[in-house]
Amino acid sequence: MSGRRIAITGLGVVSSIGHDLETFWDSLVTGKSGVSQITKFDVTDFPVKIGSEVKDLDVSEWVQPHEIRKYDPNCLFAVAASEMAIADSGLDFTQANVDETGVVAASGIGGIQELEAQHERLLSRGPGRVSPMLIPKLMMNAMAGHISIRHNLRGPNFTTASACASSTHAMGIAHHFIRNGQADIMITGGTEAAMTPLGMAGFARMKALSTRNDEPARASRPFDKGRNGFVMGEGAAFLVFEELEHAKRRGARIYAEMLGFGCSGDGHHITAPDPSGKGATLSMQRAIKDAGIRPEQVNYVNAHGTSTQLNDATETCAIKTVFQDHAKKLMVSSTKSMVGHLLGASGSLELVASALSIQNSIVHSTINQDEPDPDCDLDFVPNEAREEKVDYAISNSFGFGGHNATLVLGRYQ
Repeated sequence: MSGRRIAITGLGVVSSIGHDLETFWDSLVTGKSGVSQITKFDVTDFPVKIGSEVKDLDVSEWVQPHEIRKYDPNCLFAVAASEMAIADSGLDFTQANVDETGVVAASGIGGIQELEAQHERLLSRGPGRVSPMLIPKLMMNAMAGHISIRHNLRGPNFTTASACASSTHAMGIAHHFIRNGQADIMITGGTEAAMTPLGMAGFARMKALSTRNDEPARASRPFDKGRNGFVMGEGAAFLVFEELEHAKRRGARIYAEMLGFGCSGDGHHITAPDPSGKGATLSMQRAIKDAGIRPEQVNYVNAHGTSTQLNDATETCAIKTVFQDHAKKLMVSSTKSMVGHLLGASGSLELVASALSIQNSIVHSTINQDEPDPDCDLDFVPNEAREEKVDYAISNSFGFGGHNATLVLGRYQ
């Protein structure tokens, strides 16, 4: 590792298991599932009727009621989570240098709810009745724009889209902006609100989703022999990355230190991971090298852990390749076992979980791992959280298209 050091000083989450850090963390530690019957639309004719919905989110603290119609839920989630992260950090942007503060946000799908609604209006009522807010609401970069506009931030500002690796790429890029001196503070993370009729139908037709409709809370079961697909989730997570000396000067609380970022491509298939795990292996190796640590120093892996047959076996193989004999000593767990798969927002939610694991010396479990798959033979912290000091953690994200990204966190010392 070279260049400036980066502290994580603020965390914000919107999820099916909590809209504040305390509730979110308590849910993770106690193994609470956020998966239930979908209530957002009529699922009678859908083969998949379950999801991990965000419920009872009140955004009025950040967005005036008459302004809400200008936002797709994808963007509302992002605004809420980013504002919580900023408040948690204690930053005051009337005092901070806004020219050196940027936003790199992420989403895998973007404003699909608005797209569906306006397409239906186009077909039923004609082009003259399509909302003039269609484009500002569906465009992927809207969230980064809104976050920066709210605080007059003029640092680097854009959005990344790389399927399920989107927010991990965003955070990796944000970390490099600070390390290389192009910014002092970065607001970064991801959001997703793709639990819509079209979104659910598309993933269901791919046979990617679990059909365990009668047991919603037990449907997401990463690394379990009986897994049969991922569970769609939604929500957002944002973090404040801050140059370490800047954070220390203002007396900020430091959750963890952001140490390294690595990424790769599979070059294999548009939706299936390379079964050899080569791309995932390279992503982890590059991140660990970028962090300037040795593989045997890592003691926790927050896995991509989707609960699909291919991903879980491939990720296990890649972890064993990277860590060799040390792999058996690692704690590995999947946040998705409780919140489902937030697609482009999954990486940022999982980095929040990883930072809290470091701060609290607790690793949350992988729930629903009742019968381990012989091909998934690592310590997945099954069904019960574990009190263990975490000095170094990595967080993996692997997306459709063969996009792989890994982040490394360390205990601040």
